[in-house]
Amino acid sequence: MSQRTLHSLFQPKSVAIIGASNGKNRAGNVVMRNLLSGGFSGPIMPVTPKYEAVLGVLAYPNIEALPLKPDLAIICTAASKVPAIVERLAQFGCKVAIINASGMSMQADNESNNLLELTRQYAKRYGMRILGPNSLGMMLPNLGLNASLAHITALPGKIAFVSQSAAICTTVLDWANNKGIGFSSFISLGDATDIDFDELLDFLGRDSRTNAILLYVDSINEKRHFLSAARAASRNKPILVIKSGRSLEGTTAAKLHTGGIGGNDAVYEAAFRRAGMLRVNDLVELFAAVETLAHSTPLLGERLAILTNGGGPAVLALDQLMLRGGKAAILDEDTLQALDKVLPSTWSGQNPIDLGGDSDAKRYQQCLKILMDADVADAILVLHSPSALGDSVEIAKSITNVIANHPRRNRVNILTNWSGEDSAYLSRKHFNQAGVPTYRTPEGAVGAFMHMVEYRRNQKLLQEVPQSIPDNIPTDAQLARFLLCEALGKNKKVLETHESSAILEAYGLNTIETHFATTAPQAADIAERIGYPVALKVQSPDIHHKSDVHGVMLNLTTRADVLQAAEAIVRRVHSLNEHATIEGLIVQKMALTAGAQEIRVAVINDPVFGPAILLGEGGSEWQPATDASVALPPLNMTLARYMVIQALKTHKLKDRHLPLGLNMNALCVMLTQISHLIIDCPEIAALDLNPVLCAGEQITLLDVNIQLQKSAADNPNRLAICPYPKELEQHATLKNGLEIMLRPILPEDEPKHLAFDNSLSDEDRYKRYFGVRSKMTHEEMAVLTQIDYAREMAFIATTKGQDGDDITLGAIRASIDPDNTEAEFAMAVRSDHQGIGLGKLLLEKLITYYKANDTEVLTGFTMFENRNMASLAKSLGFTVTFDMEEHLIKMDMQLKPAQS
Repeated sequence: MSQRTLHSLFQPKSVAIIGASNGKNRAGNVVMRNLLSGGFSGPIMPVTPKYEAVLGVLAYPNIEALPLKPDLAIICTAASKVPAIVERLAQFGCKVAIINASGMSMQADNESNNLLELTRQYAKRYGMRILGPNSLGMMLPNLGLNASLAHITALPGKIAFVSQSAAICTTVLDWANNKGIGFSSFISLGDATDIDFDELLDFLGRDSRTNAILLYVDSINEKRHFLSAARAASRNKPILVIKSGRSLEGTTAAKLHTGGIGGNDAVYEAAFRRAGMLRVNDLVELFAAVETLAHSTPLLGERLAILTNGGGPAVLALDQLMLRGGKAAILDEDTLQALDKVLPSTWSGQNPIDLGGDSDAKRYQQCLKILMDADVADAILVLHSPSALGDSVEIAKSITNVIANHPRRNRVNILTNWSGEDSAYLSRKHFNQAGVPTYRTPEGAVGAFMHMVEYRRNQKLLQEVPQSIPDNIPTDAQLARFLLCEALGKNKKVLETHESSAILEAYGLNTIETHFATTAPQAADIAERIGYPVALKVQSPDIHHKSDVHGVMLNLTTRADVLQAAEAIVRRVHSLNEHATIEGLIVQKMALTAGAQEIRVAVINDPVFGPAILLGEGGSEWQPATDASVALPPLNMTLARYMVIQALKTHKLKDRHLPLGLNMNALCVMLTQISHLIIDCPEIAALDLNPVLCAGEQITLLDVNIQLQKSAADNPNRLAICPYPKELEQHATLKNGLEIMLRPILPEDEPKHLAFDNSLSDEDRYKRYFGVRSKMTHEEMAVLTQIDYAREMAFIATTKGQDGDDITLGAIRASIDPDNTEAEFAMAVRSDHQGIGLGKLLLEKLITYYKANDTEVLTGFTMFENRNMASLAKSLGFTVTFDMEEHLIKMDMQLKPAQS
C-alpha cells in the first residue's frame, strides 16, 4: 500500500485515454470531453487506432506510440480488453489507471483466466495502481482535472467525497452543484480491487486542501487498515459515512453490487463510532451534513439558540434538538434585557426567541447581533416562514451582513431555515452564495447541527482517560488457553456453564454453581447436596441452545420435582429430534434474584470486523441491530462505560432501578474482562452469557455457551483494532541497580505521562521539543498516550515508587509512514535518571521492534546542543550527519535493504 504511488493519482502531470472515441455517448468520448472542458494544464493523450484525432486532439494508435509515460491512464474499453491494456500500460511505465469497465470479476478470457485476477496480477507485477474497475472516475477541481464519466464537473472546495457507488456520485454531484458546494477530491472507487478506502483516507487525512471527508460505503475489505486510517484522519478532520445494507436484503444487494463481504450492520455502526466517524442514515442527512461542513466553522460548544418569526417551526426545531440529545441555549439576564428593548412586549422571553410574524429585516438583524455579542450560544439557528409583512430576501441579506461584519463570526455557527418553495428560493440561493448553511426544514437544520455536536463528542470521547481496571481482578490467559485447548483436544465444539466456569473465573468472571449428572437419580442427589432451589436442563450435542428446549425447569424445590423435570426435559429433546443424543443433565444452583436484574452479553464473530461484543436485555432471541449495543474489542473502562451508556440511551438496556440492579463500575469491569478474554483466547469463536444476573457490585453468569474454533488461533489479524501488545513488555535493570519495566504506552498512562513531561528540566524540554514550549494540554497528552499500535509505537520505562504506583522515567516513540518505509523517532529521559543506561535500553527496544516490523529505515533528529543523543545513536549503529543550515543532527539506521 504505497502513498507514494498515490501521488500520481492526486497530482498527475499527464493523462492518457485508452479507447478514446469520437462516437457520441461512448465512454471514451465522454471522458475526453470532460478532460478538455475541465481546464487541466497537462498533456491529454487519446489512444485509439480508429481515429487520427479525437475531439481535435492528435491521437496515438497504441500505448507504445505515446510521446511520454502518462502519470494517469483512463481505460474506456470493454472488460475483455482490460488485462492486456493494463499489462502494456504497466510495462510502459504508467503509474495509475482508472478502469471504467464493469463485471470483470464474472468474466474470463479464452484460457478461463478470471479477467479481474489477471488484471490484478499484471498491475502488481509492474507496480502500477488501479482505481476501479466499475469506477465512474475521479475529479480534482483544484487541478481542473475531470477524469470521469460524470454528466457535470465538480466545483472546487474543501470537502473530499469517496464512493463505491457511481450512481451516488452523480446524485451528490448534481445536488452540490445546485447548492454551490465544491470538493477538493471527488472519487468513485468502484469495486476497489486495489486502491481502497484506507489508502485514500491516509492521503486525504494529510491533504491540506481537504477539511472534511465524506464516504459512501457498501462494504469494507481491509478492516484493520480501514479503521487505522479512519482513526488517524478523524483526529484532524470530520469523516461522515453513509453505509448501505442496513437490512438483510440491503446487505445482500450491496454484496452483489461490489462483491464485498456482507457484515452485520450493527457491527459496522460500532466500527464507525470507534473510529471517530459520524454515520448518516440516508442521502437527505448526507446532504444536510455536506451543507454544514461546507460552510460552518468548528463547533466550540453545544448550546443552540433559535431565532424565529413563527412559533410552530421553532417548536419543531426544539423538539428535534431535545430528541437528539442536544442542548438549548439559556439566555442570561443581560441578553434578555437587550432583547426586550428591540422586541414587542409579547415576545416569548426565552429560547426559542419568537420575533413575531411581523418581523422585518431590521428586527432580525438587531436580535442576531445581540445573540452574537453575548456568550450564551455556540450556534444560532435562524428560522423564517413566508410572510407578507417581511421581505424574505431582504431579511436574508440582513442576516449575512451581520455575520460578515461581526467580530465573533468564527466563534458562533449560524444555520438558517427559510421554509417554503418559490418564496424561499431566492433567499436560500443568497445564503448559498454567501457561504451560510441553509436547510429546507427546521428538523433538517437541527439534524445537521447535531452531526457537528456528535463529532465533537466523539473527539472528546477519544481524549478521555480510561479508568484502570481494579488490580484484584485476575487475568490468567495461560490457564484459560490451556483449558480451551484441552477441550478442543477432546473434539469439543461447545462448552456449557459447568464446563466453562474455570475458564471464565480465570478472568474474574463469576458463574453460578453448576454440576453434571448422567442420570435423573444422580441429578436428584446433586440437588440435595447443593441445596434447593435448583434449575435443570439437558446436555445434548444435537440441541445446543437452551432456547431450543422450552422445557428447561427452574425453581425445583424437591427430589420428586427434579426426577419429574428430568423426564420431561428428555421427552422434550426427543420431540425436537428423535435421534438426539442425551449426554446428561445439568444441575444449577438457583441464584437469589430479588432486587437483581437480568441482562445478556454475547460475543459474535462478524465476517468483516471479527469479534464484536454485544450488550442488551436478557432473553432467548435478539438481533444485534435492534436489541443490543455493540462494541469492538479491545475495550478499556472508558470504552466499556460508553458502551453501557449507549445501551441505556438507545433503550437496548433498561435500568429498572431495582434495589440491587445495575452498577456502572461492575458492568464496565465485566465487559473489559470479556474483552481481555476474547483478545487472549482466539479459540473462542462465539460466547453467549444469558442471562447475566446484576446485583449491584456482584455480577453472576447464570448460563454460559462458548463455541470453540481452531483456525483463528493462527490469525493475528482476526481483531479489527490492534490490541495492546502485552508480549512486548520487558523487565530490565539499570546500571544503578534500579529495576524497570519497558512496555508500550497505554491510555491509562496519561496522568503519569503528564507528570513525566512536567518533570523534564527546561534544558531537556528545549532539546526534546526543539525550542521553548508550554506544558502539555490534556488534548495533546491524549494523542500521545492513545496510540494506534498498528501504525505507531511508544515505549515507556516505569518503576515502582514508594507508594507502589508506577513512575514514568523515560519514553521513546516513532510514527511510521503508511508504506512502512520510514519510522521517525523521538526520545526523552527524566532529567534525574540520565546517564544510567535508560536511553540506550529504550532506543535498542525501538530498533528491535521496527526490525521485526520489516520497516526499512529508522530516523531521528536532534539539536546541535544534544550531542549525547547523537553519540548514543552512533554507538548503536546509526549514521549521524550534521545539517549546518538547519542546525540539526540527523540520525539514520538502515534496518533492511532498501527496496528498489
